[in-house]
Amino acid sequence: MRYDILTIFPQFFESPFSFGILKKAQEKGLIEITAHDIRVFARDRHKAVDDKPYGGGSGMVMKPEPLGSAIEAVQLKGAKSLVVITTPQGERFSDKIAKEFSEYDQLVIVCGRYEGIDERIREIYEDREVSIGDYVLSGGEYAASVIIDAVSRFVPGVLGNIASPYDDSFREGLLEYPQYTRPEEYKGKVIPQILLSGNHKEIETWRRRESIKKTFFRRPDLLDKTDLTVQDLEFLNQFKKRNAPSFRVYVALVHYPVYNKQYKIVTTAFVNLDVHDIARAVRTYGIKGFFLVQPVREQQNLMERVLWHWTEGPGASFNPTRVDALKLVGIKNSIDEAIEEIEKRESSRPKVVVTDARPKEKMIGYFELREKILSGSEPYLILFGTGWGIAKDVIDAADYVVKPIEGLTDYNHLSVRSAASIILDRLFSSKI
Repeated sequence: MRYDILTIFPQFFESPFSFGILKKAQEKGLIEITAHDIRVFARDRHKAVDDKPYGGGSGMVMKPEPLGSAIEAVQLKGAKSLVVITTPQGERFSDKIAKEFSEYDQLVIVCGRYEGIDERIREIYEDREVSIGDYVLSGGEYAASVIIDAVSRFVPGVLGNIASPYDDSFREGLLEYPQYTRPEEYKGKVIPQILLSGNHKEIETWRRRESIKKTFFRRPDLLDKTDLTVQDLEFLNQFKKRNAPSFRVYVALVHYPVYNKQYKIVTTAFVNLDVHDIARAVRTYGIKGFFLVQPVREQQNLMERVLWHWTEGPGASFNPTRVDALKLVGIKNSIDEAIEEIEKRESSRPKVVVTDARPKEKMIGYFELREKILSGSEPYLILFGTGWGIAKDVIDAADYVVKPIEGLTDYNHLSVRSAASIILDRLFSSKI
């Protein structure tokens, strides 16, 4: 495997690859790493590699001529070669991509600098764009070092044990299980007894399950990419039962105050399907309670009859899982009553989140809201509106207004039960 790094600071790479595994791999001829100074390929007497951006703006942009000449000069003829540009705009680098890159004869890595690279370099030469994370570095040299280290681990012979890159974290998409060594006891902490049993089959099962548990807690998004067995899924479901979510979130379906098509404040009618479907989503995602906000007594009576049928009446024995969902439902005259009930249960007033299909200023995104909920200790109440949306006064008084659900089209007219399920999944899915 040959790495050709295009950079304006070739001296940067003198240290990272001068020791450890990568040094030994170079000495054995398994990999070859060469850093090329882009300035050598500059045509003017000042050896300029950057210039001001067309259209104005701050910073400088890397010029196309030196970069293009450098790429053409180092690219091996007849070899399986890949031109990679390091940039925050690129695809997120991963273990899977590292393995893909290791199957090439040559990687030409272009280290981005300044405000970026002239777009024509991408259009003419680029094969892949890669980012090592959602943050900004001084230059692509740091990213290039990470890429080379990760890719080299998959080059045959670089690691002493051929299985090593597959036994590390991200093996089969899972984080690595906990590791222990001597002594057996350290400051009152002892290693799991299963590791002393000598039963390799049970040890392997324990390690697999510990990997699943760690991945579930720390990187649940990886589980979506992992090929889990039926036994793995059964273990994960039992584990979830024993480890209920710690967040304190409630939802309310608001029938008043909401708008009709003429944007007049009205009270909407109870819809059976809304209650059933949202209640099941609430139960699925670990929400602690579901309030129906409806001030009309006749409508409340209808709601109460439906809830009784499925939680205590004939429907309870016919569909026990529906009981599990609908027992979370309560009826309130107003949003304030729902807030007071939560404050009574949780001993603190909830943060109120409003959902709305209409765009507004200063709305919060799903990922940001999820982080606030999961990293904090406050309770939350998420309001879903019926009719043509929740009244402006309620929206203005809320702590957060979440961004509308958007697909790849301009159509945005979901039923409230569909919108509720999508929003709860975005906020509380274990796959995020």
